[in-house]
Amino acid sequence: MINAKTIREIFLRFSKANPKPTTELVYHNNFELLIAVILSARATDKSVNKATRELFAAANTPEKIQALGVKGLKEYIKTIGLYASKAKNIIATCNILIEQYHSKVPHDREALESLPGVGRKTANVVLNTCFGEPTIAVDTHIFRVANRIGLAKAKTPLEVEKQLLKIIPDEFKHDAHHWLILHGRYVCTARKPHCPTCLIRDLCEYKDKTPGDNHVHK
Repeated sequence: MINAKTIREIFLRFSKANPKPTTELVYHNNFELLIAVILSARATDKSVNKATRELFAAANTPEKIQALGVKGLKEYIKTIGLYASKAKNIIATCNILIEQYHSKVPHDREALESLPGVGRKTANVVLNTCFGEPTIAVDTHIFRVANRIGLAKAKTPLEVEKQLLKIIPDEFKHDAHHWLILHGRYVCTARKPHCPTCLIRDLCEYKDKTPGDNHVHK
């Protein structure tokens, strides 16, 4: 794994390039973000935003979505993968929020992870984006980027999360989640990463020497 000085430089560059990173999911309150993140599992943010634009215009509280019922909710999210199971989970989650949390999204990991359709990754996104906690939600992008550039050496998302929280300087922990996702989504892509335009390519651990570019990811 790369050293502490290099790690700090990586996040300094991310910070200078994008001082206030955030999720690309469109939301206006904590509840909308929770629903959007549940919907984003195995789906793109773009597809979720397209569906929630109409959904949230019609129903953006636990009570209003509960009133739609599973069948009604499906009509709004049927363009999203796994929409049937997601609709059931969202209605069940709304029921719990209403009955146990006064229709508020709880600021507690255990409570969040007890909601249907909410796992550790989703809970981390909510804790980070809604409540400002320095959590890191390891999705496929972060898992790939962290292992590829040398920030982590792990075989599971939880191991990557723990390693990142251990090595990333405190001042960057809150925003690291967003920087790494965006880097993986637009630069350090799974296939044919855009190494020539990568702002940390000289710091990346994985590189081959090829004509015209001395810093190309494997």
